[in-house]
Amino acid sequence: MTPGKWRKSSRSGGSGGSCVEARLAAVGPQVRDSKLGDGSPILTVSRSEFAALIELVK
Repeated sequence: MTPGKWRKSSRSGGSGGSCVEARLAAVGPQVRDSKLGDGSPILTVSRSEFAALIELVK
């Protein structure tokens, strides 16, 4: 993941449906609702929590 740059799943498709975006920030991994864009609340999690989330959704 590129630090500071929001990344959306390649599986989200082009329709702009219910997706999340993630980025690596100085405070740790962050996630937000892609359909809300810059207006979305941002959730900051620990690296271990983010890794566990990724494992759950695989």
